[in-house]
Amino acid sequence: MQIKNPKELFLIMLSELRQGTERTTEFFDAISQMAQDPDIREALEARVFVAQKILSTLDQCFKLIGERPVQLSAHLYEVFAEDLRRELAEIQNPTVRNLFILTRASQLAHLRIGSYKALIAAADLSGHYAVGVLLESCLADKLAFVERTGRFIRAIVETKVAENIAARSAA
Repeated sequence: MQIKNPKELFLIMLSELRQGTERTTEFFDAISQMAQDPDIREALEARVFVAQKILSTLDQCFKLIGERPVQLSAHLYEVFAEDLRRELAEIQNPTVRNLFILTRASQLAHLRIGSYKALIAAADLSGHYAVGVLLESCLADKLAFVERTGRFIRAIVETKVAENIAARSAA
C-alpha cells in the first residue's frame, strides 16, 4: 500500500492497531481455553472483555477522524497464533505450559504498547487530541494487563521455587 501523506500513515497505523486488537482478542480467547490453571483462564477471559472495550474505543477514534479502517494483511498474527499452538502442543508440564501462555500473552501486549505510543504521538502531531486521549486510555489498559501478567508469572515461579526448596529439605 502506497502512503502519500501523514494522514494516510495515521489511518494505516490506526487500522493496523484495530485489526491487531481484533486478532489479539481472538488469540486470547483461544489460549484461555488452553490454560489449565483456572486463575490464568479467568484472567485471560477478563482480558478478552477489556479488549472488546478497546475495540469500541478504537471505533470511536475512527469516527472522530471521519474515516473507516482499511483492510490490511493479518499474516503476523496468524503466524504468531500458529506458532503458539504448535509450541504449546509440545509442552507437557502444566507449570511450564502456563508460563509459556503468559509469556506469549505478555509479548503480544508489548507489541501493542509500542503501537499505541507511536499512534498517540501521531494523533498529537496531527491535531487529533481527542483521539490521543482515547488511545491513552487503551494504552493504560494494556499496561495494566502487562503488569498483572508479570505478577502471575512471578507468583508461578515463586510457588515452584518454594516447592523445590521444600522437596530438597524433606529429602
